[in-house]
Amino acid sequence: MRFDILGPTRIRRGDGGEIPPGGPGMRALLVLLLLDAGKVVTAERLVTGLYGADAPAGVANALQSRVSRLRRVLGVRDVVEYHPAGYRLAADPGAVDAHRFERLAAGGRRALAAGEHGRAAALLEEALGLWRGPALADVGDAPFAPAASARLEELRLDCVEDRVQAGLELGRHRELVAELRELAAAHPLRERLHAQLMRALYGAGRQAEALEVYRRARRVLGEELGVDPSAELTAVHLAMLRADPALGVTRTGPVPGTLLPPPAPGPDPTGFAAAAPGAGSGEGPVPASGAGSGENPGSAGPLTAPVPDTGLSGPAECAGPARLGLRAQLTSFVGREDEMSRLRALLGRARLVTLVGPGGAGKTRLAGEVAAGDRADVCFAELAPVADGAEAAQTVLGALGVRDAGLLPPPEPGRPVPSPLARLTAALHGRPMLLVLDNCEHLVAEVAHLADRLLAACPRLRILATSREALGITGEAIHPVGPLPVPPAGTAAEEAATVPAVRLFADRASAVRPGFGVDEANVGQVLDVCRALDGLPLALELAAARLRSLPLAEVASRLGDRFRLLSRGSRTALPRHQTLRAVVAWSWDLLDDAERLLAARLTVFAGGATPGAAARVCGLPEAEAVDLLSSLAEKSLVEQVGGRYRMLETIRAYCAERLAERGETEERREAHGAYYADLVAEADPALRGAGQLEWLRRLDEEGDDLHAALRWAAATGRAALGLRLVAGLAMYWWVRGRRSEGAGLAADLLGAIGPAPVEGLEEEYAMCVLVASSGERRSPEPPAPPETVAPLVPPIGRPHRYPLLAMMWSMFTGPASVSPEEIGPGPAGERWDGVTDPWLRALLRFGYGFLLQHRGDAVAAERAFGEALGLFRAVGERWGSALTLMELADCADLRDDRAASRALAGEALRLAEELGSVEDIAELVHRRARWAVRDGDLETARAEYLLTAEHARRAGAPEILAKAHRGLGEVARLRGDLAEALAHARRALEVCPLEWYTAEETRLRVTVDLGRIAASGGDVAAARARYGEVLVPALSRYPSVAGAAVEGLAEAALLEGDTAGAARLLGAAVALSGAAVPRGTAPPAAHPATHPDVVRVAEAARARLGADAYEEEWLTGARLSRDEVAALLGL
Repeated sequence: MRFDILGPTRIRRGDGGEIPPGGPGMRALLVLLLLDAGKVVTAERLVTGLYGADAPAGVANALQSRVSRLRRVLGVRDVVEYHPAGYRLAADPGAVDAHRFERLAAGGRRALAAGEHGRAAALLEEALGLWRGPALADVGDAPFAPAASARLEELRLDCVEDRVQAGLELGRHRELVAELRELAAAHPLRERLHAQLMRALYGAGRQAEALEVYRRARRVLGEELGVDPSAELTAVHLAMLRADPALGVTRTGPVPGTLLPPPAPGPDPTGFAAAAPGAGSGEGPVPASGAGSGENPGSAGPLTAPVPDTGLSGPAECAGPARLGLRAQLTSFVGREDEMSRLRALLGRARLVTLVGPGGAGKTRLAGEVAAGDRADVCFAELAPVADGAEAAQTVLGALGVRDAGLLPPPEPGRPVPSPLARLTAALHGRPMLLVLDNCEHLVAEVAHLADRLLAACPRLRILATSREALGITGEAIHPVGPLPVPPAGTAAEEAATVPAVRLFADRASAVRPGFGVDEANVGQVLDVCRALDGLPLALELAAARLRSLPLAEVASRLGDRFRLLSRGSRTALPRHQTLRAVVAWSWDLLDDAERLLAARLTVFAGGATPGAAARVCGLPEAEAVDLLSSLAEKSLVEQVGGRYRMLETIRAYCAERLAERGETEERREAHGAYYADLVAEADPALRGAGQLEWLRRLDEEGDDLHAALRWAAATGRAALGLRLVAGLAMYWWVRGRRSEGAGLAADLLGAIGPAPVEGLEEEYAMCVLVASSGERRSPEPPAPPETVAPLVPPIGRPHRYPLLAMMWSMFTGPASVSPEEIGPGPAGERWDGVTDPWLRALLRFGYGFLLQHRGDAVAAERAFGEALGLFRAVGERWGSALTLMELADCADLRDDRAASRALAGEALRLAEELGSVEDIAELVHRRARWAVRDGDLETARAEYLLTAEHARRAGAPEILAKAHRGLGEVARLRGDLAEALAHARRALEVCPLEWYTAEETRLRVTVDLGRIAASGGDVAAARARYGEVLVPALSRYPSVAGAAVEGLAEAALLEGDTAGAARLLGAAVALSGAAVPRGTAPPAAHPATHPDVVRVAEAARARLGADAYEEEWLTGARLSRDEVAALLGL
């Protein structure tokens, strides 16, 4: 008999039937006895539990009567036993679900504590599966029930928390988020659930949301209980900020979720260290003199100061290191176990190790196996498809998952932009990583230069390269990779089966001929094959694949004949590369004509092919291509990875020779180029619509072949093909943040086809010129100056084959070259009547809003951005929507509509995450930090700035790291720690690259911060000097920065006793922001989007002047034009 009380009471017989448990009184007695099944329950406890503390007279007789009825219900008199002290239910506790639950939960908790997370999860899931509803669901009126059911429910919640913990330890962060949100909402005071929700969000790569959970929990605890968060919850919060390894991070996508560790002491040639000033060695580059020699820290001269620990050390390594680019292997790794151990030891001593050996020796597989077992993050970069050594750094950048730009376009494409090497160095500095550079032999010089630069700049980086020759740079350790050992002739089967070459052949043979094994009957033939192939792994695998259709004796015989012919009888003199070539040739000879045709034609693909692409380029019906690809895969001449078929480079080289012998190379290259030109033509409009994410993924997969087609077009002077490819790929390069990559390819094409546009492809030529100017230049002068294509760009209102061209051209010409009236919709919208592309109409609205914003008309700009957002949403395009949402968030912030601003930024953040733009995620988290400062929540602001720094490192974005340092300095100053504030300001200037145009605004804002620090230290003259440095460049280019400087001048005026001037300057700062201030409008305490500094100055000025006089002065300043503000400032 079994009893269930975790839900409505249920009694089950051994045959599966159920016994009705009777009425409420009967159920209550049964459950009370079941809670102590197998034990005597005293009569006193039964009476109190059933009747309460004030039991009526004669209750003993009533209890006896109830026991008798229960025995009749159960049908077995001896189940309820009488004892002198009370009654006992004669049932094993294991027959009661509540006791089984407690036993399983305790076992799961023990397994969890012992680190057996999988076993813990299974036990805890089983325990929770016993629950069918609330505990003691149908005896709730009994006096004993509330306490008993509360205990069980508490145990249930403990079990849920333990099961969640096991799931977190197993890396199930994403799947736990929804459940934990529900649990935390249902139990808002249960801190462990909040901590687990934080961990789940953090591990799923949603760190900003995790911090928000902490903020909400802290607020609830304070409001409800008047207490601070517990040590556990606080510890998780701090661990998140430090990226403690115990938290773990789920890794599922190409975009890396890695957190950067603090660097070892060492040089940082990029100025982009992951550690704070003073972290590590306590040293760092110090600008020329200032506060360190006794001068005021805010003086207008260069800064020097003792650098305290700013608290911005890099996060530690995360649990579960990243595995970027490592392919899952379909076959076992056989025969090099001892070699792997030696190689891992070598990597522990040397930072550059090169595996050198012939083709087919297994270098790539060995490198992958070693990397998979490394404790650091790993990035595997395949260089075989890279034809131009100049693209090596960009290829590694792509493998690392780092974009070379965020979603926001640069203000001026002609300005210098970071090179892929600079971006790569920034992303890797301070990060413990093993970088695998595979197949370097055709790019030895360029890869050697890249490795040398990276190792010098990134002290925690190690590189494992594979090549047929050494890189030849200082510090390189060479590890030769030779063939697998082969046993001598006459070796017995049992012994031979343990030798690596035989083990590999037998393993692969058994995969195609189940049951194959090495025995005394076939060992001689197996040894003949292994010796004929010199133990080369690829050759052995090709030969083993033939056992699918040929008997072993025939394989051995044919190989023997071929090698005797090649070696002219001198078997020992045969070079190993000739051995491999021979076995590939043998495999080729065994193909039928159709298979040979497809194998030869497939060689024009650089990165593998889908069946559809193979059919089109190779000139075959798709059904036939699918059958032939499957046949080639069975013979190990191609490998299937996902939905693509790829050739190993050694086989591809041989088959390419056969294609050339057929005289088809150029014809197939033409077909290959045409296929990919058609593909990007189909992709371009789709990238501007709801299918954007799917097409981004598809073009990611086709990247090697797209670029191969473009390089071939440039090399052979096929201008029309190249221009179509560049124009069709431009949107992809921009949305994916691969602008430098596209710029280099476009520049190469222009260099090949010359400066004149191709008739009928004028728009494509203009696009190519602008793409070439949008990234790093490989030569001092562009192949074609961008201004020369002005006549080729369709005017506003005319149809565009490539709508992105309109944006790129407006970015090149800049906002000063056009007024809003020139591109606005006109009185009746007639100027845009000719624009039929819905995405271009949305883009025009966005550009119209941008120009209005630049002119200072914030209200009209916000209206235009709102219309643009509606149009972008209508077509389902994420990139334009994200850009517009960012602008609208700023507009709402300017109006002091904080709820709207946060909601808009939150949606932009979601879209940035979908598009994989870590840089834009960092920028949006930075905005939230600014809002927290304005709200006076300095603790949250500091946490958000630390999170900004983390994202900036992952993105390789030093300008955003500079913003994070700047924000942390502001928080420190507002807390009164001027030394820390100065250290962060100095660090912001150090990491913000001078040559990056996009960083100019940040550097100007840091200068404003230095003025604030000086004013806080009492040196008003130094503060004024700092603000003066900012105003001239900022008034014309960065009105909001100029406004911040004017706010600083307001504080200076107040400190010098000019209270009316301070009020007027606060108003002038609003005028610079573009916020509308109509007559009759009374100012707020300071102005919209108030900052604590501004609030403090405004309140002091109002107190001194009185409300009326303050408002009059404030409105006087707020209604000035930008030129009038400049005159007020004497500029």
